[in-house]
Amino acid sequence: MDRSSKNRLTERLLPQFPGEALFDRIARSVCRAGCLPRKELYEAWEVARRVRRRFRGGRVIDLACGHGLLAHLLLLLDDSSPVALGIDHCIPASAARLAVALEDTWPRLNGRVQLIQADLETIPLEPGDLVVSVHACGGLTDLVLEHAMAAGARVAVLPCCHDLNKADLGGMQGWLDGPLAMDVMRAGRLRAGGYRVVTQQIPDDITPKNRLLMAEPDTVTHEDISLEN
Repeated sequence: MDRSSKNRLTERLLPQFPGEALFDRIARSVCRAGCLPRKELYEAWEVARRVRRRFRGGRVIDLACGHGLLAHLLLLLDDSSPVALGIDHCIPASAARLAVALEDTWPRLNGRVQLIQADLETIPLEPGDLVVSVHACGGLTDLVLEHAMAAGARVAVLPCCHDLNKADLGGMQGWLDGPLAMDVMRAGRLRAGGYRVVTQQIPDDITPKNRLLMAEPDTVTHEDISLEN
């Protein structure tokens, strides 16, 4: 199966996901909704698994959320998060179909995921939030990072559509290709802002734009270190 396909998952593809593992059950719900490309299912799943291995609990804030699949998956993988907000300047009308399909299979999701059509920066964030974004185009990824850092929230992004004309490449383009230099600088800004940074990749057969950048406020202070010593 081509996991990078942009063709929509529909009910005719239900036999491709026959198992009772969580992923197969999610995939069948997405097929019944009939509104998402296959690529988006695999992207959201691979990001959600990696994020939840590192970050538990907290209100989920999915910025540039599209249909809101990632917001739903993060609640399914960690039920200790009470709610999830999906924010986008234009929520697709078919997002409601996806929510219904997932809630039919997991009634505990009912009423816990709210999709809001708004500009990303207008949503107030809190320090305990988990802020996520998959393929927020170009400068939107930087906006997500800045918004999360201003609140002291945990954050995970999968960048795409790097706009090199407006990017701070840190003079590293002689060693690194432009998009990689841009993401390295993003990681550096997080570290300079007092964040502990973790970098990973999702499989590149899903997308070549597969660099996952995760960060959380570093709560270990110099005083804590001196007391330990």
